[in-house]
Amino acid sequence: MLKWIVTRATRHRARAAFLLTGALLLMLSACGDAAQSQNETQPVKANNGEVTLVIGAYSVVKDAFGELLPAFQKQWLEKTGQKVVFQESYEASGTQARAIVGGFEADVAALAMQTDIEKIQKAGLITYDWSKTETKGMMTDSLVVLGTRDGNPKGIHGWEDLARKGVKVLYPNPKTSGGAQWDINAIYGAGLKKSEQETGAKDPEYAKQFLKDIHANIESLDKSGRASMAAFEYGVGDVIVTYENELRARIKQGVPYTIIVPDSTILIENPVAVVDQNAEKHGVKEVAQAFVDYLVSEDAQRTLAEYGFRPVNKKIAEETKADFIQPSQLFDIQYLGGWKHVRETLYSKKGVWYQVLAGI
Repeated sequence: MLKWIVTRATRHRARAAFLLTGALLLMLSACGDAAQSQNETQPVKANNGEVTLVIGAYSVVKDAFGELLPAFQKQWLEKTGQKVVFQESYEASGTQARAIVGGFEADVAALAMQTDIEKIQKAGLITYDWSKTETKGMMTDSLVVLGTRDGNPKGIHGWEDLARKGVKVLYPNPKTSGGAQWDINAIYGAGLKKSEQETGAKDPEYAKQFLKDIHANIESLDKSGRASMAAFEYGVGDVIVTYENELRARIKQGVPYTIIVPDSTILIENPVAVVDQNAEKHGVKEVAQAFVDYLVSEDAQRTLAEYGFRPVNKKIAEETKADFIQPSQLFDIQYLGGWKHVRETLYSKKGVWYQVLAGI
């Protein structure tokens, strides 16, 4: 009997403890939900003494940013007393854009193509007209050029030589690389230019065959322009189709290349924008915009020119003009009908590029 009474009392105490614990858990859960809700609606405020800026960039600018980021840090600290800490990600441009759309909370996007910025804009993460600036939202210019091994042993002088028997060609995959799309645009556009010279009108079929003949000699389709260059320097291929600035930067670092600038090639335009929805969420919109503005400043543009980019700042472009070859038949994306038309005609599922891949 005594044993039963002790057991019943013990059960009552256990039940009371359980109820009390449950009540406390409910209270803590409610507090946690309230805090979480507040965090979801309120941006994380930057510390006055330190601010973190997340950069999502295409791989090609990594070396230049290695110099530009510390320069901006120093400038911002002197101006505001606030230290900027950068978190950096460098990927192929298309991969980077998809990552940002998929949840990578970059405050600033510096990418290879306008269309990659537009992907982020269409996802609702950029809510302003990012192209409404003096440079039309662009950070740098460049050209699609040809790089050969030192001394040009295969005698490459223009696009037609890439279709010769025995010439092994490298460029990255346009499905993952913005740089590759510029490469394909350049070849296709050069074909249009050639047909225009010969017949007086642009001939898309001629341009398609021009691209097809060159692609028949492709040795490797890599994920990014950087990966393609790494393969070339490892010994793969005879000629690489790439950004002019990439080759100039590698030559500066002591890697022997010969650069061939075709008479007919495309002007590359590389955009930069504040991803304002992320920047507002993180409480860093002001410093993010200041960084974007800095990238087109005279000092930053001089640095970018040293890394082989063509400046978009008019004053620095004029200063450095003699350092860059000016092709006689340079064209831009509008010559191909603009990016919307290019996406439809070249990179849609039934577009020219996929026809070339399929051998159609």
